[in-house]
Amino acid sequence: MTAAPSADTVAYLRSLPSIRARCQQVFDLASTNAGTGAHAGGGLEYFEYHPEHEADVVSFCAQIIARDYGSAYGSIRAHGRARHFEVGGVPRVTTLLAKWHASQPAPVPALEAARRLVDLFTVSVLLDAGAGSKWAYEEVSTGFRVGRSEGLALASLDMFKDGIFAGAEEEEAAAAAAAAAAGGTTTTTTTTTTESSAQGGGPSPADDRHKVTASGLKNLSADTMAISMQVHPESNPMTGLEGRTGLLVRLGEVLAADTNGYFVGPKDGPGQTNAERRRPGNLVDYLLAHPSTKQGPSGQPQIEIATLWQVLIHGLAPIWPASRTQLDGVSLGDVWPCDALKKHLEKSKGGATLGDESEAFVPFHKLSQWLCYSLTEPIEQTIAATFVGGEHQTGLPEYRNGGLFVDLGVLKPRSTLYDIAENASEFAASDPSSSHHAPETNPQHPSEDEGGNAAVVASVGGGRVPRVRPDAGAIVEWRAMTVVLLDRLAAQLNEKLGSQLSLQQVLEAASWKGGREIAKQLRPESGGPPIDIISDGTLF
Repeated sequence: MTAAPSADTVAYLRSLPSIRARCQQVFDLASTNAGTGAHAGGGLEYFEYHPEHEADVVSFCAQIIARDYGSAYGSIRAHGRARHFEVGGVPRVTTLLAKWHASQPAPVPALEAARRLVDLFTVSVLLDAGAGSKWAYEEVSTGFRVGRSEGLALASLDMFKDGIFAGAEEEEAAAAAAAAAAGGTTTTTTTTTTESSAQGGGPSPADDRHKVTASGLKNLSADTMAISMQVHPESNPMTGLEGRTGLLVRLGEVLAADTNGYFVGPKDGPGQTNAERRRPGNLVDYLLAHPSTKQGPSGQPQIEIATLWQVLIHGLAPIWPASRTQLDGVSLGDVWPCDALKKHLEKSKGGATLGDESEAFVPFHKLSQWLCYSLTEPIEQTIAATFVGGEHQTGLPEYRNGGLFVDLGVLKPRSTLYDIAENASEFAASDPSSSHHAPETNPQHPSEDEGGNAAVVASVGGGRVPRVRPDAGAIVEWRAMTVVLLDRLAAQLNEKLGSQLSLQQVLEAASWKGGREIAKQLRPESGGPPIDIISDGTLF
């Protein structure tokens, strides 16, 4: 009989420390008989682990850093959504802040600017699951066209500036403020001006729609999203459009239903009396008022990452699809059972069935971690706060970081991975002597790519890419290994370079960029990862 999980178990699997700890268990299992030789490759079901190729990854990433930064390691910025807004070298967020600062008749105060950027970054991160290789976005103001994460960032920014996420209440407020600025007087104008001042935001009618509210999100439709993101089923298809829309709609519902005070806002703000006007950005007020927030040496707020994580992992828990792993009816979010770990644990207990199935669950919380990484920068930038205690944050277990280790031979898919692929028949046809064609790792002499990097490449699946469901055991193994391998990469890179790069800097300058570049070398037509995760727009 499976024991009922305790509240402590649920809390643990939602915690940051649980991610690295459970992924380490999977890595330890993979390390059994890892490397070359008979019976080598480790104890995972879907991947062989080849540590002898980790040096190739380190060299590849070191060359990227040398190309892009030389030895100016201090110039490497933190991995976060802000980098995607800067695509093409355009400082879009800085320009937006300058516009708010110059607003008339009064500038937008720093605290309100922080709320607005958190509004923007929250929806942008939640829209950042893979859009597929065929979709791209053309920026309205410049005509610049780009796909993937950067395209999603620009699309979300244009939607934000157009007031798509603001809601009817903010439309009315903006109209009333504009009337007041033009010399008109109405009851609504008085109310709006009072509320704006109470939130720390002076009357800035031109920019009042630069917000995200519960009402605005709840009223989104897939059609609205498709038009705003320039989606066309044939000429510009996007993966997971419905899933993205549903995620934002549920976010609106969560904001309106908040009973923890995460998103309500200041005591004299509109979110206190009108749930439809609650905003993601109001979490800034919650963080500043939290008992764990201290005053730094210069008087600046020092905010605990653990406090921000509490808001994200608990406050946003209801937005994730009901199909995610549950314990006793409680949805855990981005947490998945690992069959290989379960079998190992049962074997270690003499073959007995696990008393608690959650012992073999592996948490990742990728989008929540991506959001956590991304929100710190705009808050620090606007109100001079600092965040402390981020040592439990991990590398992001997604297809760029994970693809780097597959493409460079550290992780070699077994034939079992091809067996479970949705397109398994493609691999069966390629090799009549076996059920499926397992990939071969073929190190080549380093070759120069367009950016000047030398790469040792792995030929995976004869050039074809397996399509696998995100809840499959193979994906759980891949993601768990990625978390630990990123830690190892950071340590090995710092040793090689004589540097002290943070994990966030390694993600930005090396692994994520490296994963994209090696993918483009090996699969120039799509630039996609070596394993195609079937996305619904809510996970990757």
